Amino acid sequence: MVTVADPPPPTGARARLRAFLHRHRVFAVVLAAAFALRVVTMLGYGPALWFNDSYEYVSGAVNPDRPSALRPNGYSFWLLLLRPFHSFSLVAFTQHLMGLAVGVLVYALLRRRFSLPGWGAALAAVPVLFDAYQIQLEHLIMSDTMFMLLVVGVITLVLWHRRMTWPMGALIGLLLALTALTRSIGLPILALVVVYLLVKRSGWKPVAAMVTACAIPVAGYMAWFASAHGNVAMTNSDGAILYMRTAMFADCSKMEIDKRRELELALLCISDPPDKRLFGQMYLWWARNGQRFHAFGVGTTFTPEMNKTAGDFAKRAILSQPGDYLAVVTRDFFRAFRWDRPRFPDANTYRQYEFLPENKVLPAWSSPKGSTTDRDAQIYDPDLPTAQIEGRLRVIGTDVHDPWAAFMQGYQRIVRLPGIVLGALLLIGLGGVAVRWRTLGGPVLLPWLAAFGLILAPAATAEFDYRYLLPAVPLACLAAAITLARRQPGLIQSPVSIRDDQSSYGMTSPVSTG
Repeated sequence: MVTVADPPPPTGARARLRAFLHRHRVFAVVLAAAFALRVVTMLGYGPALWFNDSYEYVSGAVNPDRPSALRPNGYSFWLLLLRPFHSFSLVAFTQHLMGLAVGVLVYALLRRRFSLPGWGAALAAVPVLFDAYQIQLEHLIMSDTMFMLLVVGVITLVLWHRRMTWPMGALIGLLLALTALTRSIGLPILALVVVYLLVKRSGWKPVAAMVTACAIPVAGYMAWFASAHGNVAMTNSDGAILYMRTAMFADCSKMEIDKRRELELALLCISDPPDKRLFGQMYLWWARNGQRFHAFGVGTTFTPEMNKTAGDFAKRAILSQPGDYLAVVTRDFFRAFRWDRPRFPDANTYRQYEFLPENKVLPAWSSPKGSTTDRDAQIYDPDLPTAQIEGRLRVIGTDVHDPWAAFMQGYQRIVRLPGIVLGALLLIGLGGVAVRWRTLGGPVLLPWLAAFGLILAPAATAEFDYRYLLPAVPLACLAAAITLARRQPGLIQSPVSIRDDQSSYGMTSPVSTG
């Protein structure tokens, strides 16, 4: 009798890969589906989508010799790094990879550090991987996706090991510096992480290494900013943005402004009655009834003097009308947790977060060195199409292609994370902090505070905007997942059973994938 031996089992790298995919099979399917949605987006909207802020970022990459007075240049540096490829499609693709990476970090941290089963960790990553507005944000030429990845990366590294070393502290500090150079709110996140590590008694060496590694790049950027603008800062806009926050309620009759001695403050008074004001951005960016604080391209707007005056006005308004300030902050904070998604602040801004059925014609606004925003975009990507519109040759920034675009439009109408679900995630995380009160919230505290702060900060210092919510979502998911894992027997190992020297988050985990 002749028998045929079974083929030998695969060995080496192939076997390890098969074992890895089998162990993480649920998340592999989830990640593949999320990647497919992003491919559809790129097929439907080439090369990228655009927001009002996009043009200054691109101009910063085309003219990298001077820092922006309005916002840090970190994202423009990223565009500059990719500029040799002359492709906004590549920029959008890298940002989609960043969005997927955020989901991977959420999954990896929950599996490796908190030993959630595969289905549980994958579920926590679903909002950031499948929310249509998240995918749309990744396709915008904007800094938000990069900022989100950096913040989630920082939180992941802080929670990844039980014991913080000084090299790890230095790495986290560098990421925090990049976060601050991408969006100014990154510096408060540094303070949050420092306090967390001090509370957890991580030792002075990792904290000192982190602060030093963060301070050196930030100080270098501030020195560059000072050489260009004459003052040591990261922007000349924080006072102006706070002015925008107070524009909804500031009443000069209650602020006791002396029009003779404080003429500069008096000139910033808004004549519209507070109950007739629609939203604060109107009084920072647009002209209305002759009132103009800023128009794109006006070089005297974000100066140290104007920024200081606007900041002084805003602080006077807050101190004179604390109740009104708290009212607008509270109102904007709770906008984040609505089931529906009403248009705010206006239809034009709201539409820039939508997958639209028409092409995007880039505006020809003024930009540095006498150029225009559409010309800067064409310098960056010479392959942008053009069309004759109303007798002018215009640059097309987004070319819509069906059926891919139509699919994403329908997808966006159905698949999104309602604000009330985000609120529920925060409440679950808050419960996790509360039950760990003896250890000051345990590991839940850091992602929960970061998520809460990212939602509160715009409401307190600027104005509500839907895109400001998205970086908080993966952090809220982390806080809620860690909380719920604690409630499930067997999901969290005892401290001695989790080895800090594991080389891979899944390779030695004894928990099976569900």
